[in-house]
Amino acid sequence: MNGKLSALPRETFAVQAGKPLDEKTQRIALEELRETPERREEALVALRKLIHDEEKFHFRDDDDFLLIFLRPTKFYPESAFALIKKLCEFRANNGSVLDGLEPSSEEGSFKEGVVNVLIDRDQLGRRIMVCNLGACWEPKRINVDQIFRLFYLIHQMAVLEPQSQVSGVVVILDFDGMGMKQVGAFSIAFSRRLLSFIQDAMPLRLKNIHIVKQPYVFNIVFNMFKPFIREKLKSRMFFHGKDMPSLHKFISPECLPEDYGGSRPKIAYSGADWYETIKSEVDYIKQWHNFGYTKE
Repeated sequence: MNGKLSALPRETFAVQAGKPLDEKTQRIALEELRETPERREEALVALRKLIHDEEKFHFRDDDDFLLIFLRPTKFYPESAFALIKKLCEFRANNGSVLDGLEPSSEEGSFKEGVVNVLIDRDQLGRRIMVCNLGACWEPKRINVDQIFRLFYLIHQMAVLEPQSQVSGVVVILDFDGMGMKQVGAFSIAFSRRLLSFIQDAMPLRLKNIHIVKQPYVFNIVFNMFKPFIREKLKSRMFFHGKDMPSLHKFISPECLPEDYGGSRPKIAYSGADWYETIKSEVDYIKQWHNFGYTKE
């Protein structure tokens, strides 16, 4: 992609915030997250109290926002509050990357086309994020810190969607054509930051990570990440190479574009299209800069 907007209607890239859960997703919420109307109300009251009772702590406390943290923690208020504090701590500890983060500062990065979100969910209702880290990634134009900021902004949009809160997300890491230029752009600091966020502080259910089209040099990069990957995440990582039928065991080809052996049209849109959506949520994103413990 060249950074230009696709011809698809703008509503194709809308954040589905406030959209009620359909019957199938409600069933997932009950079976996997213990969500019932009664438990939801009890947990909201308890979590709100924990926030209010914490000294010098500032956080949004409306129902819709608190559900972002209650759903991935299966409606245990103490666990949800621990997740909130971990996220605030992560932001504070990574200020060099996240302080003042706004969509406008990342417009150029979105238009590079490295990070994208498929317009079709998978057969289980999960969002699919694609990260192109092979030959189409030019590290001189977008470095790994900028890629992390794109991840972070996209996750801020996903958590607004009730269906994504319940069903979760999957990630496809596409390393097609990766060479030493891309390998050399990775760092231990980036791998540690990314995995710390995913495993400790991200209020989103990451169901699977699918690594596709990886060449042999990918092993150099993976060895940077290995020491920081815990068993839970390791069990959700799958390596497919160019074997798309292997990928289809997890994501139905009916939900995938031709790029990954699917029956959907070839990808003809990019992060540039999603940037237009994210920049409209700038006020929400700015709120995050003030969350957490107040400074003396």
